[in-house]
Amino acid sequence: MFNKLLPAIEDDVISASGSIPVVIEGIEHIYDTGASLPDMSYHNSHELLYLREGKIEASINGETITLDKGKILIIRPLTRHKLIIKSRKADMFNLYFGFVHDTEDLCSAREGANSQKGSVRNNAAGPSVMIPGSMAQIPLENFLQFADLGVTEDNEITRQPYFVVTGSEKKEISILAERIVDEMANSKYSKDFMIHTLTVELMIHLARAMRNEWEESLRVKNGKAKELVLIAKQYMDDNFERGITVAEAAQYVFLSQGYFTRAFRDELSISPMNYLMQKRIDKACELLENNEIKVSSIAVQSGFSSPQRFNVAFRKLMGMTPMEYRKMHSK
Repeated sequence: MFNKLLPAIEDDVISASGSIPVVIEGIEHIYDTGASLPDMSYHNSHELLYLREGKIEASINGETITLDKGKILIIRPLTRHKLIIKSRKADMFNLYFGFVHDTEDLCSAREGANSQKGSVRNNAAGPSVMIPGSMAQIPLENFLQFADLGVTEDNEITRQPYFVVTGSEKKEISILAERIVDEMANSKYSKDFMIHTLTVELMIHLARAMRNEWEESLRVKNGKAKELVLIAKQYMDDNFERGITVAEAAQYVFLSQGYFTRAFRDELSISPMNYLMQKRIDKACELLENNEIKVSSIAVQSGFSSPQRFNVAFRKLMGMTPMEYRKMHSK
């Protein structure tokens, strides 16, 4: 059953997102302070480094960051990096993953992962299996769009060569990474299906972690939140008539709905929900001045999902029904 189900799911994901996530290899390492590590390494895949114990320094594209127990680091493909052990012992594991465009590359990646051997070039301390070169060309954001998290190419987060996972997603990501490594090391029933399922779940948690990091960065960037609120406001102005929601407006600027609502209210002294409602009622009042347009049609043209919702919202905001407003205007 799973042999037929997995290809069907993969085809759906490729069709919807243009790519599919795949884990190449998981490697566990225990290093002592004097361990000899490569001066620099890079590879075609994304690298997830989870530090179970100890302390290390990571030099990434000339920038140095310190990681201690429990930290998770994501390094993008073709990013030069070097690790330096800063404690008596460092216990970590590395998960190498990427995205492929078609089932041919997917099969190639899986064959390499299952063989656990291959030719490796320019990626010392990286995976021990061959990685399809196409993996380096597909960014993590491709799958984040599929996960419906509103990532756009203009966001600053897409240009960072790495990011450190923080917050509530850290525990879930470490658990999933450990489970993937365990599945890859054993020949359990429906192994490929389980690895695929866990990989998709891992990508979604990474997406959430990236959003959290993005929102956190806004708190320390003067004017950035205001800029995003104004961009979202313009999006609402241009699209309120087609019934967009506050969630859609938040996704448009890569923010969670809760954070977006607070930022919007802080900047404009009105909630985004009330702002959308006011825009729709203003449009409805304009249309009600034309006696030739039916009230039910006005509801749709103003962005309401039904005439009933329109009537309730109009009475609440205007203190009268749409028909009463029309009669008052005509007089």
